[in-house]
Amino acid sequence: MADKHIVFITGANTGIGYEAVKAFMRSPKPYHILVGSRTLGKSRNAIAAATGEVTGSSSTLEPVAVELASDESIDEAFEAVKSKVDRIDTLINNAGAAYDSYDFSQDVPNIRSIFNKAYDVNVTGTHVLTAKFVPLLIKSSSPRLLFITSGLSNITAHSKAFQPAWAPKPRAGWPKEKLIVSLGYRSSKVALNMVMVSWHWLLLEDGVKTFCISPGFLATNLGGVSPEQLKAMGAGDPWIGGEIIRKVTEGERDADAGRVINQNGIQDW
Repeated sequence: MADKHIVFITGANTGIGYEAVKAFMRSPKPYHILVGSRTLGKSRNAIAAATGEVTGSSSTLEPVAVELASDESIDEAFEAVKSKVDRIDTLINNAGAAYDSYDFSQDVPNIRSIFNKAYDVNVTGTHVLTAKFVPLLIKSSSPRLLFITSGLSNITAHSKAFQPAWAPKPRAGWPKEKLIVSLGYRSSKVALNMVMVSWHWLLLEDGVKTFCISPGFLATNLGGVSPEQLKAMGAGDPWIGGEIIRKVTEGERDADAGRVINQNGIQDW
């Protein structure tokens, strides 16, 4: 592995994580990609699909099972990875989940469940995994730590107008029906931004460059809405997110460490 940059991507079997796998495979730089998924079966299926789509790559792929809602699963993933590699050069916290519906009035009776499950995966689980894998990360000569956030975490934009800008605007009256609010998801991503900033300072003297990446509105399966429906709403192709992750990993945005970055520059807090 000495000649390859070792990346560990959570949630790598679908969406932006899967596109990141393919982006690394297309790079002229050789990678050893630890493909994290909730089960080994999903990881192996993703590896088979990616190697079928991207041929002739100098990179290698290896399956890893990890469930962010389980400390036991995170511990087992760490032991499995540690037994095969001596370091991780880039840790990409991509796995995430959304439990809000696309009708706020339907979410109101389920607020506690929606918020608790979103925070468990997107914030707590991600933080636990990062803390577990830091000993391998700081062994790298060029370590990077990435957290995949969302444009919906932009409090500055929310303070100026209802977001997302393309969604129907709230009207007077109750219940607030047919509104896309995604409040559990977006709140968890705001919290994730704080997790990133905290890790930025915690690992600064270890030479780790830490980022949040806000890939933009892309057509993934997150939240149970089909990519086709999302594209009809104006979502972009998920490969865009994969390319941003590759560019950050390869040092193209090092000057922006400690910030939330997007395709065009820096995202406001």
